[in-house]
Amino acid sequence: MDFTAALPALVITLREGFEATLVVGIVLACLTKAGRSTLHPWVYGGAIAGVVASVGLGLILGWQVQQLGENQSILGLTITKEIVPVIQEILAGSLTLGAIGLLSWMLFWMTKQAASLKTEVQTAVAATLEKDGAGWGVFGLAFLAVTREGFETVLFLLTQVDSGLAPVLGAIAGFLGAIALGVLLFWGGIKINIRQFFQVMGLGLLLIVGGLVVSSLHAFDIAATILSQVNPSYSNLCISQDSCILGREVWNFSRFLPDKQFPGLLLKALLGYRDHLYLLQFLSYILFLGSAATIYLTALKDQTTLPSQKPSQKPS
Repeated sequence: MDFTAALPALVITLREGFEATLVVGIVLACLTKAGRSTLHPWVYGGAIAGVVASVGLGLILGWQVQQLGENQSILGLTITKEIVPVIQEILAGSLTLGAIGLLSWMLFWMTKQAASLKTEVQTAVAATLEKDGAGWGVFGLAFLAVTREGFETVLFLLTQVDSGLAPVLGAIAGFLGAIALGVLLFWGGIKINIRQFFQVMGLGLLLIVGGLVVSSLHAFDIAATILSQVNPSYSNLCISQDSCILGREVWNFSRFLPDKQFPGLLLKALLGYRDHLYLLQFLSYILFLGSAATIYLTALKDQTTLPSQKPSQKPS
């Protein structure tokens, strides 16, 4: 098994899982401080329900993709055998685009909200405790925190189905690592500089998402190529001899640094490297990283203008 493919999933689930763990831990700390420790099981229940909902969503979406290939139909419309691979590649590319958008948005949003996260959660818990059905209220807070992060992971894993079991194992390892960090932070009494943790993980996430940009374009190119071959009326889709819709080949390092062997495999997993790269992929990768890094670094700069906070300790 190629464990290199597990690294991107590990990075994503470690970062996103730790974010969810922070919210759950703050809710538990607030309940303890308010003398409502009896509501802790509701929080645990919400977190577990969030994990189950995320896994369930992944199974449903994966089953739908499989059904498309087996039944050769979608939304009640019969799809010819030749067109099924086209639909599958378009679906793969679309799922990847969805993962790119959601992961990027959550990265930027969390970076901007990091300084006020604890205050916002504390306010939400306080408001919930003043209402009837406080148990369901804190259940919902934990459920939404975990499901939101879990949905991002599900989308990413669906873009990695060709890599086998390794991404799933990476996701499980990252999730367990996030829980371990949360336990050490809230109950172990250790000090963790949360801001630096998210900064480093955020930069890694940007590079991984940049690789998804290249992968999504590759999927659409395969779809266009197949469609142009099975239906001559779509032959004008291909605009280049090197590829169909991606333009001319920028480089071909398959003889020197193949992306299916180490260390090219590691560079592909973490940096989005491809031994074959085409013009549209290259331009899109540079444009995404340039714009995303600018937004991200601007958000980080804004955070440094806020009053400095001591590394988090066990909440009082």
